[in-house]
Amino acid sequence: MSKPVVAIVGRPNVGKSTLFNKLIGERLSIVDDTPGVTRDRIYADCEWLNRKFLLIDTGGIEPKSDDVILSQMRAQAQTAIETADVIVLVVDLRSGVVASDEEVAAMLLKSNKPIVLCVNKCDSIGAPEPEFYEFYNLGLGDPIAVSSVHGHGTGDLLDEVIKYFPEETEDDDDDEEVIKVAVIGKPNVGKSSLVNKISGEERAIVSDIAGTTRDTTDTFIENKYGKFNFIDTAGLRRKSRVNDDIEKYSIIRARMAVERANVCVIMLDATVGFTEQDSKVAGIAMEQGKACIIVINKWDAVEKDGNTMKEFREKLAVDFSFISYAPMLFISAKTGQRIDKLFEMIVHVHSQNSMRISTGKLNEVLAVATARVQPPTDKGRRLKIFYMTQPSTRPPTFVFFVNRADLFHFSYQRYLENQIREIFGLDGTPVRFIIRERGEKK
Repeated sequence: MSKPVVAIVGRPNVGKSTLFNKLIGERLSIVDDTPGVTRDRIYADCEWLNRKFLLIDTGGIEPKSDDVILSQMRAQAQTAIETADVIVLVVDLRSGVVASDEEVAAMLLKSNKPIVLCVNKCDSIGAPEPEFYEFYNLGLGDPIAVSSVHGHGTGDLLDEVIKYFPEETEDDDDDEEVIKVAVIGKPNVGKSSLVNKISGEERAIVSDIAGTTRDTTDTFIENKYGKFNFIDTAGLRRKSRVNDDIEKYSIIRARMAVERANVCVIMLDATVGFTEQDSKVAGIAMEQGKACIIVINKWDAVEKDGNTMKEFREKLAVDFSFISYAPMLFISAKTGQRIDKLFEMIVHVHSQNSMRISTGKLNEVLAVATARVQPPTDKGRRLKIFYMTQPSTRPPTFVFFVNRADLFHFSYQRYLENQIREIFGLDGTPVRFIIRERGEKK
């Protein structure tokens, strides 16, 4: 199940960024007294009473402003509103209800989304000041008094927010047979074209204009290879290149799509080759432990000789060395070239990402590997690995019980990872190591 999304909105300079920073416990947003300082949407994972959610800080809404920056922030906040599950409207006790607050409240009410009214800058402890009660006039129910600077009332605010979250259930696809596939990549590499080719219908707008797909769309496919849910995402761009507020929000949506997915198809444009943005896209999938396939699209548009694919593959192996486990596939979404092979790969890497290996087999491999290459030593002390086990999958996660964790150097971890992969495969999936220290056996 995807995490609920909570958007903090309101006119400029009411303390949204200060509240955001207080709730997440870090200073991610710039806090300044100048209206409009927060121009970009900033997001962070949050948790309250064991409920996890994505919190978004937005620029302010100024409904009737012709100022370009304020106009952009209004559009930005509107996009957040459309995607959020719960909206927190922040208003300022000191200024009281102003016309902008009334217009923003009316704008939010039209969204038919749950709205929590947060009256900020209630810095005194005790009964709210008389001005607090003016905010009932906005028609948004009981306001909650908060001091984002001191933290007063933030617990009450979050209690109210999580009341609107959907009941926690198992993953949004109850059918375990359905493999969820996020198609990710920078704009205009052919993500929508691929999904349309697979589904046989125009599910997403296909255009040569980069960034046409601004949201995520789900396409369910059942064929001889199995059941699949393809999640087509808006393209990920380098932040400095993102000027459109809707595009900025698409980065959040793409991250959420990766979070929902079992397998990530990382698409590149063969006519462009590898770019820095491609490594960032792949990094998102790797960090979340997803099975990955690197798909090079538009292969039909590349002039070839006998060595073209081999040379391209060797170059990408260097560029994507940090996810060297990910298989590569050269396709054409336009012609359908190797689409069948893509389905085979998706099924395979999904099974590898879900693989569970018995403790007995793991320790057989460990014994051979440590006999072949002795564990490292430091100042006369040698690393001892007592045993290893696999507590979880997606991605396969291995726990090593050792005498001293500081002796378990990264290079030796990499060696053991390579030995495990050599025996068990684990194609297309990252693996995670957890090091546990315990008393040395005598």
